[in-house]
Amino acid sequence: MTATLTGLRPDVVFALLGTIRARARRERAETGRDAGYEAVDYGLTMMLLAAARACGSEPRFVYLSAIGVQEGTTNPYLAVRARVEAALREGGLPYTIARPSFITGPDRDEFRPAERVGAWLVDGVLSGLAHLGSARLRERYGSMTNVVLAEALVRVALEPGMAGRVVESEELRRQGAAALSARPRSLPA
Repeated sequence: MTATLTGLRPDVVFALLGTIRARARRERAETGRDAGYEAVDYGLTMMLLAAARACGSEPRFVYLSAIGVQEGTTNPYLAVRARVEAALREGGLPYTIARPSFITGPDRDEFRPAERVGAWLVDGVLSGLAHLGSARLRERYGSMTNVVLAEALVRVALEPGMAGRVVESEELRRQGAAALSARPRSLPA
């Protein structure tokens, strides 16, 4: 990774790494290797971060974290992300941390039934609460499509004012929607 990034000298590095429990179990059963949160979500992200630090161009490191990350959590998924966020804050590179809620979309590379059901249920409850006056909750915790998230990540990566910031779900949704609405009509979404 270091050799590749040194050759490319990027301005931005996107760290969008992660696994799911089902894939980790499958990998462990097939190969005996650990491909869980510690190995993939933390280990590979830290390898990428080290390569970005060593490449010489001081790229902005855009890290896809998750809503609800906080120090001291006992949730293994969120705990790994909290450790990566702490490593980013400890220095070495400019960074932006993105914390989306559920990520949805019909063209996701991987079928994640629990995530889809969770997003559907949460979006339904939040929609009902929005009708009762709690639209802010829907903005904060509602799902967003992978396309909206991708647009938002590119936008926050290129915005100088986003360096050193944690960008929460509602701001990601606004950034992504703004980027999509600014596209010329002839380009596909």
